[in-house]
Amino acid sequence: MKQSLPREWLALAALFAGATAIATAPLFVKVSETGPVATAFWRVFLALPPLWMWALMSEGRQHAAHLRMHRGLMMAAGIFFAGDLAVWHWSILLTSVANTTLLANLAPIFVTAVAWFVFRETPRKLFLAGLAAAIAGTLLLIGANFGQSGSASLGDALGVITAMFYAAYQMTVTRLRAHVPTASLMAWSSAIMAALLLPIAWISGEQLLPHTNAGWLKLIGIALFAQVVGQSLIAWAMAHLTATFSSVGLLLQPVMATLFAWILLGEIVGPLQFAGGVLVLAGIALARQATLRQP
Repeated sequence: MKQSLPREWLALAALFAGATAIATAPLFVKVSETGPVATAFWRVFLALPPLWMWALMSEGRQHAAHLRMHRGLMMAAGIFFAGDLAVWHWSILLTSVANTTLLANLAPIFVTAVAWFVFRETPRKLFLAGLAAAIAGTLLLIGANFGQSGSASLGDALGVITAMFYAAYQMTVTRLRAHVPTASLMAWSSAIMAALLLPIAWISGEQLLPHTNAGWLKLIGIALFAQVVGQSLIAWAMAHLTATFSSVGLLLQPVMATLFAWILLGEIVGPLQFAGGVLVLAGIALARQATLRQP
């Protein structure tokens, strides 16, 4: 037991660091010079060189074997995350950063529902209390901005659909990480995502290339922070934490995204949003306590 605690706490730190890194993604999308799906493509495509270098250096010949042995789950992870990014990036352009990140992170509802009804994993009462607090905090954070206009309402709806995609991705990654190292998972799933997102962006007629050097720097930024650092840390952490707790712990992302949007984009955070952030963090703490008390 004593030997397991350091790795457990390290996984928790990695989860929170990854969530913070991903919280920068909507800021990059807001100022991107390319279309939303095109930005998602560049996010994963520009991340491929460092991810593949990492996978080849750490896994060697085993890197290719991981895809052969787990092709179905690897394809599923790529498809779910490609859907997540494509829908979420559109949502970001239609509604506020706070709304889209909060609604996209309602994934715990769907993760817990699947674990409960499909895998018969009955959640502990303390975990449900933490989940309820986190969801209540999320609703407070959304505040009065929810569905103010037609485009905002569509953006909010896309945020909920994003949560469904992300929940499916989280469940798939949790199963994969029992057999596949983080490096191989990130390299293969990102390659699959890039192959799916490029034709979608092309067919939709989006702007595929940035106009300026600053535009390229923004794409490199979202690739490094959100894809390489953020998703890699989360994928590693999810191998050492339960799927339900990981999904609740990731609610730190909308809190940080709201803070970044307030500081950098001038999106106002009122008393209700602040109270919501406190509730979200309290929910994470309760969920953590519930996982520690599991026999």
